[in-house]
Amino acid sequence: MARCFSFTSSRDWCYRYSFSNFGLKSVTTDLGEGTIMHCWVPRTHKESKPNLLLIHGFGANAMWQWNDFVSPLTARFNVYVPDLVFFGDSCTTRPDRTESFQAQCVMGLMDAHRVRKMNVVGISYGGFVGYSMATQFPERLERLVLCCAGVCLEEKDMDAGMFMVKTVDEAVSILLPQTPDKMRDLLRLSFVKPIKGLPSCFLNDYIDVMCTEYFKERKELIEALHKDRKLVDLPKITQPTLIIWGEKDQVFPLELAHRLKRHLVRTHN
Repeated sequence: MARCFSFTSSRDWCYRYSFSNFGLKSVTTDLGEGTIMHCWVPRTHKESKPNLLLIHGFGANAMWQWNDFVSPLTARFNVYVPDLVFFGDSCTTRPDRTESFQAQCVMGLMDAHRVRKMNVVGISYGGFVGYSMATQFPERLERLVLCCAGVCLEEKDMDAGMFMVKTVDEAVSILLPQTPDKMRDLLRLSFVKPIKGLPSCFLNDYIDVMCTEYFKERKELIEALHKDRKLVDLPKITQPTLIIWGEKDQVFPLELAHRLKRHLVRTHN
């Protein structure tokens, strides 16, 4: 029998309705050279408000990660919430998988919406993209907030046992779950108090809707993030930066927050 109801698709529809009620509209922009970017943008841009860009991490599309925060923020900011390349309705035919390329795509999107100056908040993978934006476009970013973004990680950290996973392939199998058991592993890794007892039918539904499209490309994003990464190669940034971290974070351990603080303090001094 064909499945007639999808909890995940219904929740996605509710998020779309919610974002629309927050005063945002869904816009898809062709950046050229095979790259399409989707973004939630203010229905009415107000020059009197500062601009705020919210960049999501790995998981579903941007709405699922930012829905609980957008409502209070729209009262004070012109809020922009993009889907990164290979998430939501954003994609590219270009082969580049680096966070540097993601940053260029997001800035191209902001150019298309005539946003010159902005404040950026990036969570997890989105923090990598936000940091890259700060290094590539220093005159455009006024302030940066990094939430649990392990931009200071090094390739050798995994071999040294810093992470719960031992290999990049193991990380991929959890961050891009294809079975209910891997989905449960992701929940245990992502939440201090994960929901227990979720039936496999719900987990399979989420996987079908959110985790199957662009699997190969997302896997390549994770691989590019880790490969040959060294702290000495991390560019310097000068923008005022706020670091927010969970002390029990199992994806990017708290030590990476302290490492990032030391790196930024040296930079600003």
